[in-house]
Amino acid sequence: MNYTLKTTQSKKSMRETLFDLMPLLSPEKKALFFALAATLVNSGLNLLGPLLLGIAIDQYIAKGEYAGAVWISLALLGIFALAFVAGYTQTTRMGSVGQRTLFRLRNDLYAKIQELPIAFFHQNATGDLISRINNDTEKLNQFFSQSLVQFFGNIFIMSGALVLMMILHWDLALLALVPAVVVIVITQLISPWVRQTNQQSQAATGSLSAEVGEGLSNFKAIVAFHRRDYFRNHFAGINKSAYRASLEAAIANQLFTPLYGLAYHVAQLTILVVGLMQIQAGALSIGLLISFLALANRFYEPFRFLGQLWASFQSALAAWDRVARILSLKTNLPTETAGKTGYPEAILKCEQVSFSYEDGTTVLHDINVTLMQGKTYALVGPTGGGKTTTASLFARLYDPSSGTIYLKGKDIRTYTEAERTSMIGFILQDPFLFSGTVQDNIVYGHPTLTKCDEQTLLRAMDKWHIQPLIQKFPEGLSTTIARGGEGLSLGQKQLIAFMRAVLREPELLILDEATANVDTVTEQLLEDILAQLPKTTTKVIIAHRLGTIENADEIFFINGGTLTNAESFGDAVALISKKKSRS
Repeated sequence: MNYTLKTTQSKKSMRETLFDLMPLLSPEKKALFFALAATLVNSGLNLLGPLLLGIAIDQYIAKGEYAGAVWISLALLGIFALAFVAGYTQTTRMGSVGQRTLFRLRNDLYAKIQELPIAFFHQNATGDLISRINNDTEKLNQFFSQSLVQFFGNIFIMSGALVLMMILHWDLALLALVPAVVVIVITQLISPWVRQTNQQSQAATGSLSAEVGEGLSNFKAIVAFHRRDYFRNHFAGINKSAYRASLEAAIANQLFTPLYGLAYHVAQLTILVVGLMQIQAGALSIGLLISFLALANRFYEPFRFLGQLWASFQSALAAWDRVARILSLKTNLPTETAGKTGYPEAILKCEQVSFSYEDGTTVLHDINVTLMQGKTYALVGPTGGGKTTTASLFARLYDPSSGTIYLKGKDIRTYTEAERTSMIGFILQDPFLFSGTVQDNIVYGHPTLTKCDEQTLLRAMDKWHIQPLIQKFPEGLSTTIARGGEGLSLGQKQLIAFMRAVLREPELLILDEATANVDTVTEQLLEDILAQLPKTTTKVIIAHRLGTIENADEIFFINGGTLTNAESFGDAVALISKKKSRS
């Protein structure tokens, strides 16, 4: 399955995208109701101002009755105070809505990423995923907390102002609307381009994050080869592309503000010129013209603000496209409700199993392997021959392209992840450690030891004779591990992974070069520990050192997509030697 997060413009309409966004706000219905109510109150109060101003001019100031004007001024002061309270309520409510929505969205996004198979992480850069979790969700938060209710509030103000303008002077209102209609048409025409530039800018930001993450995580190699110049120049190229994409997006987003501002000024000038002509003709009063100009300002002020909101809206839609792309993915390793059964006598059986990567490269072709309980098996072969891929299929890190893998007589796909991982232990060739202590990493994921104290853990370790391995760490179980295991040797990391796997007491233990980076004394200690595991534990060992597999019950030679059963250790050595001579 292709998990590449391609950067393409969404084919969904704006209405469809908005409909997709609405479920994010479903838990916030009550808060949204109060925020919208406060917005409507604020908008309605702001519309009363122009009407009272016109009444004050025509009914009181023009006639010299200043006492009435004072009372209207006091009324306006009260209206503006109430509008302030309503606006504050709306702002605080929507700010809370935005933060809670952001919290849930990031949790859902991270949970979805954790559900996806290893192929997803092979096909996508970590930095880009981080950018989607951090940057893109933050743009959605800004939209929810700042833009959404303001958008509806501005629409309400504009609608109310338009109705009042039509009541006061309908023909002058129609003239005032002409610039707005022209701008709306232009907006509809350029919005797809604005959305696309925002998508490209956010994708470029993700690529930049990926480049930074890759460079910093491999900085030792950069220093060792004295190629800081390569990293610097390569980063400069990515940074330049991100700069250009961001600049284009910024220009696109800023187009609306001057455009909407121009419409406002043209409308004001039109109203003023036509209004003065009608005052001269006696068809309009000064107070009415001032009220009309104020209402036009109430119409065009949110209209101009909508230009800014529209750019934010397009950016949020582009961000949602990137986030929704991950949320829409489904794992290609689902738990099947029913499957084949067979080979109950074997702990694991591969029947006509083939495997190919997404690009079509075939790694394994029609292999058949039977692993019996309590036996030790070895996988040998040249680098790139398919040993780790075979072991990954055993642990269902991948599913075969064809064929069936049986685990204890059942299709391995019918087991849940919890059931499968409780039976299969996997010591990776390059184990990953979390920041914390050695103890934190040893008990990671263990069903019963996760929250135990140090003494309980030591007793459990003593049961499997792995307590001597703790002496390899300066402070024992309390040894601090930095992020990513920095400060530990690869051999120490493998020891921690070894202890973590053994403590889970798996029925099938897979060791992928688990002793490749330890000294011979420690390697012998690990072999002694493996020998003391329960007699029912099946072991699969991947190793390049022939001494490591000398005592295996069966040895499989894997190369070129095929698997050959070596009848003896000598046969395995012969197969390897034959391969080397051909090379």
